[in-house]
Order: sequence, then structure tokens, then C-alpha cells
Amino acid sequence: MLNNMNDLENYFRNNTGRLIHKWNHYFDIYEKHFSRFKNKKPVILEIGVSHGGSLQMWKKYFGPEAQIFGVDIDPRCKKFEEENIKIFIGSQSDRNFLRELKKILPKIDILIDDGGHTMKQQITTFEELFDHIRKNGVYLCEDCHTSYKRNFGGGYKKRGSFIEYTKNWIDLLNAFLSSDKRLQPNELTKNIKSIHYYPSIVVVEKGEMIKPTDSKTGIPSWNDINQDISLLHKIISKFQNLTK
Repeated sequence: MLNNMNDLENYFRNNTGRLIHKWNHYFDIYEKHFSRFKNKKPVILEIGVSHGGSLQMWKKYFGPEAQIFGVDIDPRCKKFEEENIKIFIGSQSDRNFLRELKKILPKIDILIDDGGHTMKQQITTFEELFDHIRKNGVYLCEDCHTSYKRNFGGGYKKRGSFIEYTKNWIDLLNAFLSSDKRLQPNELTKNIKSIHYYPSIVVVEKGEMIKPTDSKTGIPSWNDINQDISLLHKIISKFQNLTK
């Protein structure tokens, strides 16, 4: 059975070290978005250290030259530091702390938000740290089902929940192609290559984006009436502007 598992799940199932707590469907998602960084000396930041087991899992998975950083509000987590693993103590909802953290850390290849899971924590972390992820890096937020739990500040369709917040990214992803002047490209439009939604996980793949263009090849099978009408409208409009 273990032969059907990827490396991360194999590590998790055989773990006898520090505690790791993950939903079982997470491992295929990790593999899909993280595998290209294996043995490439990536910089990994995980918000939420807990018992320290996942930091060791990332170290094993990404290779001996990976730089692993952790953030937790619990000062006891500092003792989990070891070779290639450094831990900072502070709150992910503290914007000043996160801004100071960016001054210390190198640019990040992968940011994993597995912290306190409240709406404020998740939104603040994204807003403060997304620009510190490298242009081809990955942002992954776990346990997004808290957006539907009131004790975390969430609720179904609740304004201000993390999931409702992320739905705006879908519009911004398409802003280059919008004909509505209310939707204009911004920094997220120019730096988000794709957005992936899974049960309880949201992943953003970064990339330098420009306005998409389209092309045609081959011989048309018939005249495109809509295209002819569109061209006619442009000619009429141009003529009207000249005669004003």
C-alpha cells in the first residue's frame, strides 16, 4: 500500500518523530504544487510550528540544502530549531512583526499558512507576505474550512471570511481582459499565474503576467459574420469620430 503513496505521505505514515497533524487529502496537493522544488535549494516558510514535526518533514522532502523557516506564537517552539531549520516567535496577525520578518528572511519559494486559521490571521499573512514570495513561488493556505466556522470569525457567505476574500482574486486574475472600467489590473493581476481551490486549501501559483493576446492559424471554413459586423462597427465609429 505504501508504494502507492508519494514521498510526503510515506514520510507521514512512517513518522515516529515529532507530531504531525494533517488532513489525509493534503499530500496529493502538496506533491502537485511542491514537487518541482525538490532538491533545488528552496526557501520554505511555514506559519504554525505546533510540535515541530512538519518542519522536519519539509526538510526531508525538499533536500539537505533547503532553508526551512517556521513562525509560531508559542515560545516553546524555539527549541525545535536544528540544522537548516530556524524558528521565529511572533503573531501572524501582527503586521509589524511580519514586516520585520521580511527584512530578515530571503525571498520565499513556498509559503505555507498552517497557523491559527482565523480570518484575520489568514488575510493579514497573505497581505503582508505575498509580495515576499519569489515570482515563480507558491502560496498555500491550509484549513480554509474555518471560513465556515463562526468561532474562527467565518460563516457561510460571510463578508470578511478568508474564502470570500479570496473570491476577489478570481476577478483580478481576469482583469486584463475585462471591458468593465471598474475592474482594473493591479499587482495581484500582474503576479498571479493561477489559483487552485481544494477542500480546505487555497493555492496561488505566482508568475509575472502580462495582458494575454490571441492568435489564429489555418484556413477558415466559412466567413465569420460576427467578425464582419464587429469590423463594420469599428469603421462606422471611426467615420463618426472624423465627422464630429
